[in-house]
Amino acid sequence: MSDAVLQTIGLARSFTQGGETIEVLRGVDLAVAPGEIVALLGPSGSGKSTLLQAVGLLEGGFEGSIRIAGSEAARLDSHARTVVRRDRLGFVYQFHHLLPDFDARENVVLPQLIHGAERAEAEARADALLTALGLGHRLTHRPSQLSGGEQQRVAVARALANRPTLVLADEPTGNLDEQTADVVLAEFLRLVRGEGSAALVATHNERLAAKMDRVVRLHDGVLQ
Repeated sequence: MSDAVLQTIGLARSFTQGGETIEVLRGVDLAVAPGEIVALLGPSGSGKSTLLQAVGLLEGGFEGSIRIAGSEAARLDSHARTVVRRDRLGFVYQFHHLLPDFDARENVVLPQLIHGAERAEAEARADALLTALGLGHRLTHRPSQLSGGEQQRVAVARALANRPTLVLADEPTGNLDEQTADVVLAEFLRLVRGEGSAALVATHNERLAAKMDRVVRLHDGVLQ
C-alpha cells in the first residue's frame, strides 16, 4: 500500500532466554491507510505490545521494514526516532501515565510546547480537545482529582494534541470497567475520526474490536 500511514514488511523480533530463542514477532506484514482505525486483536502474550513498541519506534532490535508516512523508520538513529515520534505519532496506554503535578489542561499543553507551539495556541487546542471529550469543566483538575475514565480521556487528548498522523493505543480501555470502557472508546473513535488521524489499537476484547474499521489478528507472533 504505497500511500499507507503505516506499513511493516517482514517485521520480526526474537529473544534469547536460557539458551532458547523465542520468536515474538514472525514476519509481520501490516498496512494502515490514512484515516483508518485498525484493531489489533490477540490474547495476552500474542505479541501485540511488542508490535506497537516496534512501530512506535520505542525499541530497537527488530528485523524488517517499518515505514511511517512513506518514510523508512526502522533504521533511524535515536534522535531521528524521537523526531518521528514527536511529529507523527500519538500514544495511548492502558495506564494513563499523566503527570501528577499538572492539571488536565497542562498535561495536554506540555507536549505541544515541546513540539514548538505557542502557549496560547497550545492552551486553546487543549481546551478544545478536552471539551470534546466531556472534560470542559475539569480542565484545572489534577489526575488525582479525576476518575479513571476521566484520566484516560485526558490521555486521549494528549495523544492527539500534536495532530499525529497515526495514533497507537495499547489496551486503552483495559483498566476501566465495561461501561466506562464503552464510553471512552466511543469518544476516542469519534475524536480520532474527527481529527483525520489513523489508529492502530491493540486489544484482547472482540466486542470492542468490532467497533473499529478493520480487525487484524495476531497469534503467536503471526498476523492472520
